[in-house]
Amino acid sequence: MSARPRVVLFSTICAVLALSVSGLSAQAQAAPSSDLYVSPVIGDDHADGTARHPVRTLRHARDLVRARAARLTADLTVHLAPGTYRQTTPLVLDARDSGTHGHRIVWQGGGTAVISGGRQVTGWSQVPGRPGLWSAPAPQGLTDTRQLYVDGVRAQRARGAVPVQLTRTATGYTASSDTLAHWKDPSDAEFVYTSGEALWNIERDGLGQWTEPRCRIASAQGATITMVRPCWDNSNKRVEFPDIPGRTVGMVGPGRLTNGGQATYIENAYELLDQPGEWYLDKAAHKVYYLPREGEHLAHADVEAAAEKLVDGRGTAAAPVHDIAFRGLQFSYATWLTPSQPEGFSEIQAGYTVTGARGWATQGLCQYVEGGTCPFASWTKMPGNVSFAYGQRIEFGDDVFAHLGAAGLDLGTGTKDSTVNGSIFTDISGNGLEIGGVDGQAPASGVQVTDNHLYGLPREYHGGVAVLNGYTRHDTIAHNQIDHVGYSAVSLGWGGWPDKIGDPATPNSSHDNAVSDNLIFDYMQMLDDGGGIYTQGLTGTSMADGEKVTGNVVHDQWGLGKNVYTDNGCTYETVEGNVLYNASYANVASRHTDYRDDLGNNDPTLVKDNWWEEGTADSDNKGLVTTGNTIMAGLSDVPSSVLENAGLEPSYRGLLDRRTGAPSVPEAPSRVGTSTAGADALYVTFNPSFVDGGSPVTGYTARVYDASGGEVGQQAVSAGEFKKTALVRVGGLTGGPFTVTVTAANAHGSSAPSLASAPLTPAAATVPPRAPTSPKLRTARTAATLAWTPPAATGDAKVVGYLVTVSDGREPISVTGRDVLVGQASAKGMFRVIGGLRPGTSYTVTVAAVTVAGTGPAAEVTATTRT
Repeated sequence: MSARPRVVLFSTICAVLALSVSGLSAQAQAAPSSDLYVSPVIGDDHADGTARHPVRTLRHARDLVRARAARLTADLTVHLAPGTYRQTTPLVLDARDSGTHGHRIVWQGGGTAVISGGRQVTGWSQVPGRPGLWSAPAPQGLTDTRQLYVDGVRAQRARGAVPVQLTRTATGYTASSDTLAHWKDPSDAEFVYTSGEALWNIERDGLGQWTEPRCRIASAQGATITMVRPCWDNSNKRVEFPDIPGRTVGMVGPGRLTNGGQATYIENAYELLDQPGEWYLDKAAHKVYYLPREGEHLAHADVEAAAEKLVDGRGTAAAPVHDIAFRGLQFSYATWLTPSQPEGFSEIQAGYTVTGARGWATQGLCQYVEGGTCPFASWTKMPGNVSFAYGQRIEFGDDVFAHLGAAGLDLGTGTKDSTVNGSIFTDISGNGLEIGGVDGQAPASGVQVTDNHLYGLPREYHGGVAVLNGYTRHDTIAHNQIDHVGYSAVSLGWGGWPDKIGDPATPNSSHDNAVSDNLIFDYMQMLDDGGGIYTQGLTGTSMADGEKVTGNVVHDQWGLGKNVYTDNGCTYETVEGNVLYNASYANVASRHTDYRDDLGNNDPTLVKDNWWEEGTADSDNKGLVTTGNTIMAGLSDVPSSVLENAGLEPSYRGLLDRRTGAPSVPEAPSRVGTSTAGADALYVTFNPSFVDGGSPVTGYTARVYDASGGEVGQQAVSAGEFKKTALVRVGGLTGGPFTVTVTAANAHGSSAPSLASAPLTPAAATVPPRAPTSPKLRTARTAATLAWTPPAATGDAKVVGYLVTVSDGREPISVTGRDVLVGQASAKGMFRVIGGLRPGTSYTVTVAAVTVAGTGPAAEVTATTRT
């Protein structure tokens, strides 16, 4: 080592020591001598834990707290100096580690105190014969992980297109060749089945539009691919009703992987390392491989491989863990290994999975099959990297949950009177925050989730949600900002699916839950059939104690769904005073029959005094009451006080400026599809990048390749323009077929390319679409909602827009966007607001579909605005 690096290193160590000492000294001045002090830099577990003689580890600090906890007369604060607290096993807390009713044990961070399960990867060298590829010994004790981070930026497990054609069998697949059998270790590789709506030539894989299951290969011998079990069985043998073809007894999704079991892509193999930012752990050789991104230098980078759970609060009904607070801490670098094991990830919804050797036949099927386990729909919840069961008066405040491989925080069964406030949840593989469960045990109650920022998740299990609330009582989810998420933002309730076969929703003890004054936008950025606020099952016993969804501002949904989604069995929900716009299917939906009696009522629901675009008229539809809602042509139609009140309260808005990890390029777009745009052009659509790398995505570039892999065309589009049109046109193409990849760009550069689209050859289109059907004009005083359904036939091309004309002579209105594309693919209705109308005036409006072949005939409707 040269002299200069030694000086720099010594200076860095001195600075860290000074920061640690100064942090402890400042804390000592403000805290009583009975408090405890911890430092990962200068601490010693043989010390007494005073400010001058801090201990080193959280476990030893816990043991000292345990000795004092029973005789508290005031809060006891454990002061954590700045630094990284590395753990090889979780910090386990139980009733012995609790405060008293009125006095808490406070784990208080000073500066940046990181509770980490990370193991640093060092000793990097270039791999001979592989330009750009580097390797390093796996850290001691690390036998497996699903995550790797470079300077706080998540790396992508090596992935790519499945290199063979697959034909499903009872145990896996027959492949078109023996390619996989020649890979270095095919049993490391994992098939990923991404769902979402089938759109253009994007296929619907998975187990429902809201899922992304994963199963690992067990072996590849010749052309025979055997998949691990029980993952394979749980994803392909889900029991169905014998007298209801295609209806699973679980009533959620299909009984087997759709699209013939085709995998969307394959992940985690040495042979797939071909893009900057990809990595692979060779477990047999105990070696980590990584392809650095531009500007990354592994000799100086902090490379972290993640171990499992960080904090495990193990209360019981008889001996709860209670009166503990975690403030000013960051929880990072933890994985979850179950999806890599034979159990895999056989998803049902929101990260719940079917598990066990015969899960497909019995799990959560209760009264519907012999041997079914109860209650109905009690599947297996994703664990939290920080978790509590039977916790009372547990507090998380001003914390960061980032770089995590399961759910971020799980306040599970038996949680009572606990709070999550002023915290950040981001870069989490699955659900951000989980509350309660659905297993019929003690429901969570009195949980307050307020003024948090949840964004840029889920990163791996894309059917996860930002906030998952199961069977709970008196919970409040308020004043949070949730943005840039792959699926639904907030999900509440469970067990309503029996209404699919005319049975009542599963009884549960939920009541008096509220979702209020949240700001939710740019959600459902990857999967479909969800909502900004999604509720399922019974929410109470009456309108008085049922769920209240009030004062939220929910907008800019990408996937097919609703702003507020009242799904199967959702009963006694009040949706009032919300601002709901830019949804692809409905602002509030859907109507479900209440099967608890024989009266033929709808599930009791009140939709009142919202500002929205769908414009449904006031009515009392057998218990579904719609009243006093206002059609909004723009935000100027909404009282400013309502808009300003939603989201983080003023004293918490500084959370929006805090980011974790080094700035980086965005994540690659996903689900790229193409459609013909004429004889020499293609239209390209894709799911945008919802992980922006700390800087907003500014644009996308679509690149077209011929069958030999040569680039034959490209087209860039700004992020704003793509948000409006949902497509990119690439022209000047001859021949075909062509595949397309897309990159996203921000201030730090361009992402790796997406996975390629399916091949397509451009074709001329001459037959225009038919007219849209069922046009309706729902009027207010100065605005009206035009609603229609897509044309029954679109000629020889796909609908890419609509042309709306209004009889007052204004310029025709061009309607574009993702809902145009998915509306046609799923035959769902559409709507747009027309503003600037005069009260008491008759208007005739027409709407016509547009394809590359031209504009089709128009559908016409006439109505009079209100006076």
